[in-house]
Amino acid sequence: MQPLVAVILVGVPLAWLVVFAAYAYLDAPNHGMDRRKWALICFFVPLFGFFAYVFERGERDYDPSEDPYAQGSDARTAGFAVHERRRGEKGLGPAGTEADDADEGEDEAEDEWNDPDGIDIDDDG
Repeated sequence: MQPLVAVILVGVPLAWLVVFAAYAYLDAPNHGMDRRKWALICFFVPLFGFFAYVFERGERDYDPSEDPYAQGSDARTAGFAVHERRRGEKGLGPAGTEADDADEGEDEAEDEWNDPDGIDIDDDG
């Protein structure tokens, strides 16, 4: 067998197994998992072992204080970064229509659900 064929048939798959095992070995402690166990599984169970590790590992806890997009106390705008040149523009509502943020506290004269004429549904009971 020629050396190039041997490298391709043996060396490349072996290198991938080593890379998968090394990744699991280094990443497992970040998720509270046993690093040796998952590195061995990734190495000795080709490809399926690595995907089992990826799907089995626990997600990291979310910390809003570290999230740069979770600033502000308004729940409706938290999570949206607005460019400084766009701060004064009016927001868009559903289907690209302009949102009516200004009259949230006013008495709602028109029906939100656009009921047909003659149908009056009271919330009083």
